[in-house]
Amino acid sequence: MAVAPSVTRADSGDGLVLSLAGDWTVANSAALEATADSLTEPARRAAGAVLDLSRVNRLDTAGAWAIDRARAELSESGVAASYRGARPEFALLLKEAGYTPITPPKPIHPANAVSLLGAVGESVYTAGHDLTEGVSFFGELVAMTLRLLPYPHRWRWTSMTYHLEMYSLRSVPIILLINFLVGAIVMQQGIFQLSLFGATPYAVNLVGVLGLRELAVLMTAIMIAGRTGSAITAEIGSMSMREEIDALRVMALDPLEVLIMPRLVALVIALPVLTFLAGLAELAGGIIVSWLYAGMTPIVFITRLHNVITTDTFVVGLIKAPFMAATIGVIAAVEGMDVHGSAESLGRNVTAAVVKSIFMVIVMDGLFAMFFSAVDY
Repeated sequence: MAVAPSVTRADSGDGLVLSLAGDWTVANSAALEATADSLTEPARRAAGAVLDLSRVNRLDTAGAWAIDRARAELSESGVAASYRGARPEFALLLKEAGYTPITPPKPIHPANAVSLLGAVGESVYTAGHDLTEGVSFFGELVAMTLRLLPYPHRWRWTSMTYHLEMYSLRSVPIILLINFLVGAIVMQQGIFQLSLFGATPYAVNLVGVLGLRELAVLMTAIMIAGRTGSAITAEIGSMSMREEIDALRVMALDPLEVLIMPRLVALVIALPVLTFLAGLAELAGGIIVSWLYAGMTPIVFITRLHNVITTDTFVVGLIKAPFMAATIGVIAAVEGMDVHGSAESLGRNVTAAVVKSIFMVIVMDGLFAMFFSAVDY
C-alpha cells in the first residue's frame, strides 16, 4: 500500500532540516505536488536547508523532479540547499531526472528586407502551387467529361437543372440591377466629359462598345464569383468537413462526377445567359441617362447604336463567358476540396476562392482583349 509523502521540519546547526518520508511516486501525484510546494516556503527564511531523504521509501522520476524543483527554487531564493541520506539509486535518479528550468528561446526577428523577400518568395511559390493544382484538377474534369460523353444516362440532369436555376434564374435580379447602374454611370460620365469637346453623341459609342465587349461580362463574372463561387466552395467544403465526400468514395462514387460536374456545367451555361441579359441592362441604363441628361430620345439612341456596334461586338462578350465560368468553377471546387477539419479552414478557403476567382476573371479579360485586338475582331 502506498504511503503518502510527508515532510518534517527541524532546526539544526546546518540550518533547517527538512526530513522527507513516504512514497514520492506518481501514484501520489496530487499529494506529491502539494508536499513538494510545502518544502520551499518555510526554508526561504533560513540561511541554509538540508533535504534529508533517509526515510524515503520509494522514489520515481516524478518524485525526483518535484524534490529537485524545490531545491532549485530554494537556490534561486538565495538559500543554500543540499541533499543528505539519499540511497545511491535515489541520488542517481535525482541527478538524471532532476529539475531543469525551461528557458524559451529568444525570438529572432529577421531584417525587414529579408522578411519582405521571404513573403514575396512564399507568395510566388503559393501562386505556382495553386496554378499547378488548378491545371491538374481541370485535367481531371476534362477526362471525366470525355468518359461521360458516351453515357448520357450518367449525367446528373436533375442536379444540373437545380444548380442552373440557382446560378442563373436566382441571379438575374442582382445582375440586372448592377449592370443597369454601371451602364447609367458610364453614360453619365461619358456625357459630362465628352460635352467639353462637343462630342456628347459619342457617349453612345462608349456605352455600346465598352458595355457589350467588356463591362457586361466582367461585372457579371465578378458577381458570379462572389455569389456562386463562394457558394460552391462552402457547399463542397462543408461536405468535406462532415466526411460526406469520403462516404461517396466508400460507395464507389466519384465526387467529381456527383458533385463537381453538375455545378460546373450549370455555371458554364448560366454565365453566357446572364452576360446577354447584363448587356441589355447596361444599354437600358444608358438609354435612360441619355434621355434625362442629354435629351437624347430612345429612338435616337438606338439608331446611333445601330451605326456603332455590330454582331461581333455582342459576340465578343459571350465568347469570354464560358471560359470565365469554367475558371470560377474550377477554383471554387479546388478550394472546397481543400477544406479540412475546422470552420476556420472553411472560411479561409471561401475567401481565397472569391479572391482568386475575381483575380483570374480580370486576368482572363485582359488576355482576351489582347487576343481580339491581335486578330482584329
